[in-house]
Amino acid sequence: MVRDRAFYRTIFAIALPSAFQGFITLLVVLVDNMMVASLGDTVLAAVAQSNGITAFFTAAVTGLVGGSSVLIAQYWGKQDRARIRRVFAIVTWICLGVAAAFVVVILAFPRRVLGLLVSDINIIETALPYFRLVCLSYLPFALTTALVGMLRSVEIVRVTLYTTLLSLVTNISLNYVFIFGKLGMPAMGARGAALATVIARALELGLVWFYTFRMQKAFALRPRDLLKGDATLARDYARYGLPVGIVDAQWAVVGVCKAAIIGRLGAQMIAASNIAESLMQLGMIFTWSLSGGACIVIGKTVGAGDYQRTRAYSKTIQCMFLMIGIVMAALVFAMRARFAALYGVSEGVRFLAVEMIALGAVTMIGTTYHASCFVGINRGAGDSRFVAVVDMICGWLVVVPSMIVAKFVLAAPLPVIFFTTRIDQFFKWIIAYIRLRGDRWIKNVTR
Repeated sequence: MVRDRAFYRTIFAIALPSAFQGFITLLVVLVDNMMVASLGDTVLAAVAQSNGITAFFTAAVTGLVGGSSVLIAQYWGKQDRARIRRVFAIVTWICLGVAAAFVVVILAFPRRVLGLLVSDINIIETALPYFRLVCLSYLPFALTTALVGMLRSVEIVRVTLYTTLLSLVTNISLNYVFIFGKLGMPAMGARGAALATVIARALELGLVWFYTFRMQKAFALRPRDLLKGDATLARDYARYGLPVGIVDAQWAVVGVCKAAIIGRLGAQMIAASNIAESLMQLGMIFTWSLSGGACIVIGKTVGAGDYQRTRAYSKTIQCMFLMIGIVMAALVFAMRARFAALYGVSEGVRFLAVEMIALGAVTMIGTTYHASCFVGINRGAGDSRFVAVVDMICGWLVVVPSMIVAKFVLAAPLPVIFFTTRIDQFFKWIIAYIRLRGDRWIKNVTR
């Protein structure tokens, strides 16, 4: 284990605010779902399936921004601020373009898009008012994510705390007002949850924009910097950063396929799966945040050319994540019944969710370990292409075929079908471990 205090100080300074933000964001989603669940299993299923598309979009945007951290972290190690600004401008416009494309498609063909995930006409019609409105939050979310991602890559994380607190207050309070019709407002049901999300995302963007360009002084940045591109850096991003976005986007497509299969198993399965995934996401928040910190730390050492330190940091990160995975898997397993009881759903949904969480908890140790490698170490070291290949093979040749066989060939019980959605987590950690034994994963991508 590394004894360098600067290593731990840097990785936790980046990870803890991000973990806090992730926790509050998921907490808002959980409270939102619990409020919606009080309206019935069908309404919860409708919102959950709509959010399957939102999750696809979110993964695509965060992946594109995460890809920029590969370049930004290494240029930050060289203190090349001019190139960091240009990479940031490139990624910002890509994210906005992706968000605009999603909004246009959803508004033009909402029923067809929802039909990809669910076959029940009643669920689709229930979801439409929510879906048409919530997609408008994609544009401010894309710009906010780009801004926060760039700042995090240069170790500016305080804005995360501000946006988290704003999201906590506005989203939960507005959900309560709009869903149930408080303070003189009409009761809007699920559509009220969508309106609350749109307003909260707009407020978050305003705060992040003001902080980025007016408050923080650690990294000089002006709005007009967003207009400065660079063809050479755009090619570098396409080579080293875009694979990260493609990995996250294609994995999100795998998620859509999962949701499409689950969406054909009835409202109870959809609702139970949503509850199970929520608790497992809660258990993985610190892992993903720490992985982001690991990516920055590894990227800085590679950019500075200190490969001996890169290897030492890699070994320490792997040990840390293994211990974290064991602890979090045990906590999720222990909390499964109490967590499911928080939702106002039917007894059948609650029992099914408990079974799914128990199966999912078993896979969390492997998930945590390979996340430290693929999301943290490999990406920071510029080895994103290898990660892309592994994720594509696991998603399309293992997970999706396993779900199809379990559902349409074996007609397996619902918990077993849910288990196939995570079956790759049993062996991906082995691939990650083998990859980091040599030096082929260290790739300096700076100019």
